[in-house]
Amino acid sequence: MVGEVADVPQEWPVESSEDLYRSSLPFALRADVVRRPGAGDEEPFTRVVLEHPGAVVILAVDEEEQVLCLRQYRHPARMRMLELPAGLLDVAGEEPQAAAERELLEEAGLRAGSWVPLTSVYSSPGISSELIHYFVARDLSESDRGDFVAAHEEADMETLWVPFEDLVAAVLDGRVQDAPVLIAVLTAHHRGLLGTGGR
Repeated sequence: MVGEVADVPQEWPVESSEDLYRSSLPFALRADVVRRPGAGDEEPFTRVVLEHPGAVVILAVDEEEQVLCLRQYRHPARMRMLELPAGLLDVAGEEPQAAAERELLEEAGLRAGSWVPLTSVYSSPGISSELIHYFVARDLSESDRGDFVAAHEEADMETLWVPFEDLVAAVLDGRVQDAPVLIAVLTAHHRGLLGTGGR
C-alpha cells in the first residue's frame, strides 16, 4: 500500500557524535553513530553530517520578465557559474525572507516591492542539513548597499539580466548547471509565475 506522497519527519537514535571539523565558520562536520529503530542486534553505523545554517535564493524579475543573474567563480566546481542572488541564513533569528531581502540588496543593490515564496528544498540530505528557501522578487528598485563591501569571489562577480525564457532553455539543455537555478526557474515556470506572461 502506498502512503501519502510526502516526506515524513523522523529521527533515528544517535548513540554518539564526534566533531570532525568545527570553527568560527557557520559550517561544521560531524560523524554520528546511528542505530536503526527496531533493528534488534544490528550493528549501529556511522553517517557524516555537514551542519549548515540554511540559505536563500532569489529569482529577481523585472517588468520585462528578465531575471537578474550573477556569474561567479566556484572553486570546488572549478567553474564560473551562472547563478541567482543567494546567501546564508547566518544572522541569528533572521527569517528567510528577511535574509533574501538582505542578500538581494548586498549582491545587486536592489529592493523588491513584492516577494512570493517559491519552495524550500534540502540540497543534499544524504550528507548535509542545508535547507534552501526560494523566492520570486518583483517590483525592483535600485537602493544603496549601505556598508556592505564585496570580498573574495563576490568582488569578482558579474551581473547580467537574462530573459526568463532564455534561462529556461539554458537550464533544459544543460548550459546552466547550478542546481538552485534549475530549481527556481523550473518551479516558477511550472507554477505559472513566470513565462507565458504569468504573474
